[in-house]
Amino acid sequence: MREKYILFLIIATFVVFFVGGFFFLPELKAGTKYAYSQFKGIGPDLTGIIPPVKERSHRPDVDDPQRMVIPAPDYVKHVEPRPGRMSDMQRLAEKIRAEMNISQIHAVLPTPYLESQQKPTGASLISWTPLIIPSGEPVSDLQTVQRRNTVKAMMKHAWDNYVEFAWGENELRSISPEGPKGHSPSIFGRTKLGASIIDAMDTLYLMGMKDEFNKGKKWIQDNLSLDGVNADISVFEFNIRFIGGLLSCYALTKDEMFLTKAESVAQKLLPAFDTPTGIPYALINPSTGYAKNYAWASSSASILSEVGSLHLEFLYLSEMTGNPVYKEKVFALRDTLDKISKPNGLYPNYINPKTGVWGQHHMSMGALGDSFYEYLLKTYLQSGETDTTAKRMYDEAMDAVIRHLLKTSQQSHLKYLADMKYDRMEHKMDHLACFAGGLFALGSRTFTDELKRKEHMDIGAGITNTCHESYNRSATGIGPESFRFTESFEAEAVRLNEKYYILRPEVFEAYFVLWRLTKDQRYREWAWEAVQALEKYCRVEHGYTGLKNVYKVNGPKDGVQQSFLFAETLKYLYLIFSDDDLLPFDYWVLNTEAHPLPIKGKNPAYPANN
Repeated sequence: MREKYILFLIIATFVVFFVGGFFFLPELKAGTKYAYSQFKGIGPDLTGIIPPVKERSHRPDVDDPQRMVIPAPDYVKHVEPRPGRMSDMQRLAEKIRAEMNISQIHAVLPTPYLESQQKPTGASLISWTPLIIPSGEPVSDLQTVQRRNTVKAMMKHAWDNYVEFAWGENELRSISPEGPKGHSPSIFGRTKLGASIIDAMDTLYLMGMKDEFNKGKKWIQDNLSLDGVNADISVFEFNIRFIGGLLSCYALTKDEMFLTKAESVAQKLLPAFDTPTGIPYALINPSTGYAKNYAWASSSASILSEVGSLHLEFLYLSEMTGNPVYKEKVFALRDTLDKISKPNGLYPNYINPKTGVWGQHHMSMGALGDSFYEYLLKTYLQSGETDTTAKRMYDEAMDAVIRHLLKTSQQSHLKYLADMKYDRMEHKMDHLACFAGGLFALGSRTFTDELKRKEHMDIGAGITNTCHESYNRSATGIGPESFRFTESFEAEAVRLNEKYYILRPEVFEAYFVLWRLTKDQRYREWAWEAVQALEKYCRVEHGYTGLKNVYKVNGPKDGVQQSFLFAETLKYLYLIFSDDDLLPFDYWVLNTEAHPLPIKGKNPAYPANN
């Protein structure tokens, strides 16, 4: 009898919900006209998070359905519905089109970024319509979908183990005698600041891992603070990882908590800029405000790649908060670097923050120099291609790099970027320098001269091929920290201290850019080779680890899951197997930690009137 009563209650509950829904929710009977009124002006391919509908006064220039169609970017000539299965929103759009005879709504919107809305008068924060981020799933290509899902599963494995064994720590030590535990290198001041959480957030968001994203967001909101941190932290690392990561989350979600947290970090870094030249020190103590450089740096100098990799984040932070101090710092810094005399047109890796005099004349596109050149180009792109100073500095620097550092090997005719110490060449290329394959290719789009475009694209493709060779010539299929070119070796590490791999992303970054710009299938195949190698040699029970010798298949591992595995390595691999409407180059620029920042005037997350 008890079971009969329970069954009766279940049936009665269903009846009540059904009847109540039918009579008390009249909009369910309104058909697609009501649905269209709710989704008017929004692209139908909504595969991201749908923002809540807000009431507002009628604006004929925005609310008119004939005016709300967002044009496809210039490189898209005609858009057809994707073959294969349709999303729920695509089906809804098709039904709306049929019933209301609205031909202006695209079945597929490759760049569904909505027009920016009002900027509140007298407010310091910018308001815009939340972005609808496409999933980027290549639904018509089953193999690519499967590979993409493999990368997502790698992200899940890395994240879950970090959450279980190192939550709130900066990184995960996936292998240790005591078992998996937290790890914190000195760049973070050995303080628990959740670096892996910050670095992972936008990747989780782009992969649609909402529960994981929300868990990280809660930790950031409740715990992230540099107040009371009495240790030396890296200005560069906290800018590209923390400020960059938080600003990306703000641009993607419009959640002002992320902007507030980003500014709180930036405030702690500002004392490092208090030098006669405006060139910042490398280290800052957030509690005392005392700044200094690394003791090992030439003549106690600042490092080129570090002082030159602040512009993207500080400029966007100023524009979004209305506080000009951040952009004033980086423009003054750039002006100093622009005016200094350069040996052979190149920028040495060390510069004294007190005198503005170069230290040791060591020039490199790898360690100590790399992202300075990257930020010259990306600052120009971020500005909507209006910052002509950044473009001129980039062009001049690349001309000097091509003249002095770009070399071709004798045996295999591989293009590589050597180091230069005064006038002596060192025929060694860092794994870090492999980003230049993507840099030259991306920069080629900024030239109007066809010969120049082709030259830079060919250089980018050549460098990327060389970096692939460094992977291909190792026993594990993973490239070393640096590799040399001699009469006996090409694209191979020679010294023991060059044979390690710490989950670096630069080669995959180059694959990604070359794939996007050329659609040459080899780059996806090379990326898949790398995925398989990472799974075979770097995946362990409790996350991922670096290798101490890539030339030994059963060699020792370093046991560290770097935070940039989340931010860069897995993000680049995921993007390679995604459609171009996920972070299109016309709307986003990636900082050197692969955190996406919006392009001014093209992306509503960065309005043109700022």
